[in-house]
Amino acid sequence: MAKNSTSKHVDYVFRIGGEGGEGVISTGELLTLTLARAGYEIYTFRTYPAEIKGGHANYQVRASDRLLLSQGTNVDVLVAFNEEAYQKHVGDLRKGGVVIYDSDSFTAASHDSAILYSVPLASLATEKVGVKLTKNIVALGVVAHLFEIPLEAFADLLRDRFRHKGEMVVQKNLQALQVGADYIKQQTKRDAIRLGPGPRQTKELVLSGNESFALGAIAAGCRIYAGYPITPATDIMEFLAKELPKIGGYVVQTEDEIAAVGVVLGASYAGKKAMTATSGPGFSLMTEMIGLAVTAEIPAVIVDVQRVGPSTGMPTKTEQGDLYLACYGGHGNCPRIVLALSSVEDAFYSAIRAFNIAEQFQMPVIVLSDQYLGHRKATVPVPDPSKVPVINRRTPTPEELKQYKRYSFTSTHISPMAIPGVHEVGYVATGLEHDEIGYPAASNHLNHLAMTRKRYGKFHQVEAIANELTRQYGEEHPEIAIIGWGSTEGVIREAVQLALEAGYSVGALHPKIVYPQPLARLRAFLEGAKAVIIPEVNFTGQFATLLRKRFAVDFIQLNKCIGLPFTPQEIVDKIEEVARHVNSRRREVHAAKL
Repeated sequence: MAKNSTSKHVDYVFRIGGEGGEGVISTGELLTLTLARAGYEIYTFRTYPAEIKGGHANYQVRASDRLLLSQGTNVDVLVAFNEEAYQKHVGDLRKGGVVIYDSDSFTAASHDSAILYSVPLASLATEKVGVKLTKNIVALGVVAHLFEIPLEAFADLLRDRFRHKGEMVVQKNLQALQVGADYIKQQTKRDAIRLGPGPRQTKELVLSGNESFALGAIAAGCRIYAGYPITPATDIMEFLAKELPKIGGYVVQTEDEIAAVGVVLGASYAGKKAMTATSGPGFSLMTEMIGLAVTAEIPAVIVDVQRVGPSTGMPTKTEQGDLYLACYGGHGNCPRIVLALSSVEDAFYSAIRAFNIAEQFQMPVIVLSDQYLGHRKATVPVPDPSKVPVINRRTPTPEELKQYKRYSFTSTHISPMAIPGVHEVGYVATGLEHDEIGYPAASNHLNHLAMTRKRYGKFHQVEAIANELTRQYGEEHPEIAIIGWGSTEGVIREAVQLALEAGYSVGALHPKIVYPQPLARLRAFLEGAKAVIIPEVNFTGQFATLLRKRFAVDFIQLNKCIGLPFTPQEIVDKIEEVARHVNSRRREVHAAKL
């Protein structure tokens, strides 16, 4: 992001680009953790090829002394390991930005207002260190010295990262770090970027969205995870595979996604809180079993870390394309609750909420994340589970056990759920339509209507919770209203701040539960708005389509469908365009009155 040279605040965007296998992602992660340890807020974005080896990869980290809401718009520092990275990203460089490039790979053509530093990364790694693979660490040494990031912070991290590989590996990486720093000392510094130690003193964690959700699931009481590996959701399974056994939990890698959700339903039937995570192709396979969870009223949490579709699509790129599938995927009348994660910190608390809703209303809860958020890393305060008290399922009272009816009709539509082996009663959890006891009643038409009303009665109760779980930014009743969902929250919030500073009447509402929608909050927010923008990272405007069924509003869609997230400037540009249109209509109305 472009930084005003007169600003007292530090706010820089670093981007590293190169070929898959050159250490681009690991370089970005090391830079991220070092900046965080040095006392900065960090916010990352990464994109990488679908191939196992090769293809272009880049990693972006924004560092600031203030709260960060997005990955930024422009790049301050580009580290290019090859010419492709330079050509792809130099256009995103701000005026006066810095390029550090591997002169062994190519010679960078001069670029207007860019400050170029030529460094023979491969030669330095090979000749000075003796290990060509350390060229990315040489690059980190260059970055550390050039921008006054404490070199010892990098060194400490390298010791932690490579200790398990032996002292020789540690020393080679430390040597590479110093080689990079020593080399750049010989060049005159021609830019004004200086970081030094950061200001943050409070204890914070560096987590990805996937890691944060996994931690929240543990806090919610999840003890069973079943899943099949799929990009970009596998991190959740890998994290829980390390952590759940420490507290008596289990992780099961199944043969496919159908089996995974089957394990989740079986574990939940037996009284354990259970979850699975997948992406679009795997979620498609789960839809029939989700119907079983609905009919048998079994709590389940299913995470869809969205990626570009359809079919295999672009497995390593981001999109918000599964909203229709999450809300409506399944046959028959098949209600479920759909949450959408909005930030790394929100992922922790939303995990607890997802389990709470699943347990309280005895139905499946779909949680929508995406590659952008799932793989994003950010500094977050140490989570406080007490902020979202855990809710457990309703079990039968001693009186109810005397004549137990698993699916009894109640005023709340929620029936007592007995646990096999705990309560001295049993019941059939069948996918066939059934009566209050659980006996199949597939030919009883009136019973089916009553059971359908029961299941939707639970669904409609969640709307009250949805109205409570919204966040609003900017003006309370703006002329230009923005409604976002999922991972667009931070980008929209930053865009609203920029637009307000420019004098526009703008505000944003961001629901955490997107199905059912928070209708009361939406009505109040839309009152008086002259125009409503809905930014979405999909082609058709899926959330806008859902809202059109409820509101007679000509929503303005802002759709992005290239596998990349919005930048704040893209949303600001749309606000400015809509404001011009609103002002034009106002002048026309005024002229007509005259």
